[in-house]
Amino acid sequence: MTNETKPAAGRKPALSIPQIINMSVGFLGIQFGFALQNGNASRILQGFGANVEELPNFWLVAPIIGLLVQPIIGHYSDRTWTKLGRRRPYFLAGAICASIALCLMPNAGFLTNAIPSLWVGAGMLMIMDASFNISMEPFRALVADKLSTEQRTMGFSVQTVLIGIGAVVGSWLPYVLANWVGIPNTAPEGEVAPNVIWSFYTGAIVFMSAIIWTVATTPEYPPEVQAKFIADEAGGEEAAPLGGLSRILTDIARMPKTMKQLGLVQFCSWFALFSMWVFTTPAIAHHIYGCAIEDNSSQTYQDAGDWVGVIFGIYNLVSALYAMLLPRIAARLGRRKTHAVSLTCGAVGLISIYFVKDPHWLIASMLGVGIAWASILSMPYAILAGSLPIRKMGVYMGIFNFFITIPQIFSGVINRPLVKYAFGSEAIYALVMAGVLFLIGAWAVLRVDDPDDVVAHAA
Repeated sequence: MTNETKPAAGRKPALSIPQIINMSVGFLGIQFGFALQNGNASRILQGFGANVEELPNFWLVAPIIGLLVQPIIGHYSDRTWTKLGRRRPYFLAGAICASIALCLMPNAGFLTNAIPSLWVGAGMLMIMDASFNISMEPFRALVADKLSTEQRTMGFSVQTVLIGIGAVVGSWLPYVLANWVGIPNTAPEGEVAPNVIWSFYTGAIVFMSAIIWTVATTPEYPPEVQAKFIADEAGGEEAAPLGGLSRILTDIARMPKTMKQLGLVQFCSWFALFSMWVFTTPAIAHHIYGCAIEDNSSQTYQDAGDWVGVIFGIYNLVSALYAMLLPRIAARLGRRKTHAVSLTCGAVGLISIYFVKDPHWLIASMLGVGIAWASILSMPYAILAGSLPIRKMGVYMGIFNFFITIPQIFSGVINRPLVKYAFGSEAIYALVMAGVLFLIGAWAVLRVDDPDDVVAHAA
């Protein structure tokens, strides 16, 4: 267990790299679970009978849950104090629920004879994503709680490295189990392949273990010490009044200018990411592997699904490596230019998929996507943190999730008619559209005010 001396009043002490890593290990587990969901949920739902244009309907559950859960969790974690602290109880509760959901989702076909397995699978997706959100939101606030302004870019970058590691292993696991361990990757119609089921079981164990690591190794500052830090950083700012949902609505109405400006950047980024997660498997299966649009269960389709897991692991590996460079790049270019360049790389990667004929060339496409993903997970939060009232860090980090969930909801609603009618059920065009949106996001971020960027240059 990491020991931290009780700090004196004033500025927060600088934390060592091991301490920053310990407090972010839980995010490795969260992203392990997210990677399994992102790479396999469409595959599972299609195995249960969903058509390609129906997939956004089921994926809508996830951002809607996030829209509701994260601001509430952020608001109350700002006001919670237990023996575990104020953020860690939410990590732990979310991890328990998420681990259960990871075990249940691929087994939806065996859970009931009265309700179609497709709807049971969608329900498990909802529970799983709600649990991920309960664990995830306080992690962003914990970085702001524990780190000084000068260390926050480093903190979010370390977090992104661990996110990448978890996502790489989670994405590659079904392929490894099928091709190296010999666990079958096909199953009778209406069932989930054994390699996917065992991957989800493993994800549940990793998720829980990683959260417990952070809970055990990362003490939180007691309320009286945190209050002194808040007073120092707030520069005389008045204490946040207590309140419930009405207080959250007031905070939304008073959100800082920088947060509003980041809204367009986040909208473009997360609309694009949602499209990528939903449609990459059918797009690659049909456009590159040559499967018929209605083919959801053949060996070729399952091979395409396993390869999607591999290339998703590639972009997450690139993300982890690139995240290590982000503090230095941001110190030279500034956070806004760094994010703009990164999103442009992601745009090139997604659009290039349309021109790929050999699946192995998709690795090159994912290099750009990985660069964008690393920046999306860190730069907006580093830009945002310096503009937020320190006393309301948790609730505003939760409210900021609106700019992640709302574009995903919009994407889910609009993509069904787009893919079915405008794209003729050819999912590849949804990926091209996602690339164009990354380009718009790159343009928009250059127009965001970043009051803390001077510190980033000096750090």
